[in-house]
Amino acid sequence: MTEVLKPSDSSQLEDIVKWAIADEIPLEIAGLATKRGLGRPILGKHGNKGNLVIGHTVDLSSLKGVSLYEPDELVLTAGAGTPVSDIEELLESEGQQLAFEPIHMAKLYGHEGGTLGGLIACNLTGSRRIKAGSARDHVLGIKGVSGRGEYIKSGGRVVKNVTGYDLSKLMTASYGTLAALTEITVKVLPAPESMTTLLIFGLDEKTAQRALSSAINSSHEVSGAAHLPVRPAARLSLSDIRNEDSSVTAMRIEGFRPSVVARCESLKKLLNNFGVIEEVDKENSVVFWRDVCDVNPYNEMKEPLWRLSITPSMAPTIVEKINKVIAGCAFYDWGGGLVWYKLDEYLNDAGATIIRDVINTNGGGHATLVRADDNIRSQTDVFHPQTLALAKLTSRVKNSFDPQRILNPGRMYMEV
Repeated sequence: MTEVLKPSDSSQLEDIVKWAIADEIPLEIAGLATKRGLGRPILGKHGNKGNLVIGHTVDLSSLKGVSLYEPDELVLTAGAGTPVSDIEELLESEGQQLAFEPIHMAKLYGHEGGTLGGLIACNLTGSRRIKAGSARDHVLGIKGVSGRGEYIKSGGRVVKNVTGYDLSKLMTASYGTLAALTEITVKVLPAPESMTTLLIFGLDEKTAQRALSSAINSSHEVSGAAHLPVRPAARLSLSDIRNEDSSVTAMRIEGFRPSVVARCESLKKLLNNFGVIEEVDKENSVVFWRDVCDVNPYNEMKEPLWRLSITPSMAPTIVEKINKVIAGCAFYDWGGGLVWYKLDEYLNDAGATIIRDVINTNGGGHATLVRADDNIRSQTDVFHPQTLALAKLTSRVKNSFDPQRILNPGRMYMEV
C-alpha cells in the first residue's frame, strides 16, 4: 500500500532513503505535490524478479523555514519545504527579490503554492531570464540526501566558494532524481525602484519577433520581452491590455526611475517604426508579467501544453509550421526563445512527434510536455529525447547518485 512518509529533519530523511534502498522501494520526492503533473508519472520500479514495485511518497513540507537571511549580504537560506510565497513576502519587506522571477507553475495543474525545493529542482525561471539568468545561476549551495542514502552538501553562502564539482548546479533541474534536497541557499537582489512596460498592439508574430529582438539587442537592458497573439492576449487579467481583437507585444524596463525614464524614451525611438507605443506603470506591469510568467492565459484548461526552448528568430516559423498540422495557439517569452504552445485537440502523443520534428529541422531546441493526462505522459517522452552520448552521461550521473533508481524513478526519462 502506498504511504506518505513525512520526515521532520534530514536525519529522518536519511533513514527513509536507506530503508527504501534495502527493500528496493521507489520514493516519490514531493514538497506540496503541486507539480506532480510536471514530468512523467512515477508508477514504480521493477524489482529483481521483474515485478513492479509500487513506492511511497516522501513529503518534505516539514523541512521548512528561513534559517538565514542577510539582506546586506544578499543571501538567504531556507528549508526545501519552505513555501515560495513566504520567501517572496520576506524579501519584499526588505525591498529585495528572487531576481530570476520564479514561475508559479502549480496554477497550470489547478493548484496554488509551491516550495523552494520544487522551484530549484525544476529550475523554474520566468521572464527576467534574458537579463538575470536562470534559477540555476542564483543557487549558492544545497544540502540533501542522495539515492545512496548519503548526506550531501555543496556550496555555501558566497558566490566564489566552489571547488571540484558544483553539485548545486547539477541538482538544479534534476527533478528529484539524484537527491532529495533539504536546504537551499540562494542569492537575492534588490527589487527595482521603478518599472515600465512598453506595449505595441496589433503586430503579427514575425514582426513582433523583430521588434523584441531589436529591444533585447539594444543597450537599454530590457528585462522582459513577450508577444501574445490575439487568443492568449484576450485572457490577460488587465482590461486596459486585454483586447479580443489585438495581439500584444511587451518590453519591460526596470531600475532607478531616472534611468527607466531615459531608457524608455530611447527604446520608443528605436521601435518607432513598429507602431504606436503605450506605457504601463509599475503596478500594472507587475500584474501583466505575472500573467506571462505563470502562463495564466492557459490556466484552467486541460488541453496538452508544451514548453518550447528554441532559437528566437525561428520561433514564429516553428509555430507556423506546427499550426499547419496541429490545431493550437502559442505565446512567446524571452524574446521568442521560450514558446508556450497549447493544443486545441487531443492526440495520442500530444503532438510530440510533429512538434519535435519541426523543431529539429528549424534550428533545433527542446520541447517539453508540461501538461497532459497521466496516460499520455506515461507513453510519451515528456522531456526532449537525448542524444546517445548525452543519455549515456545522464545514466552515469544517475548511477553515481542513485544506482538503484530509488528517487523519482522515470520522472525525467524511462531509465532515470
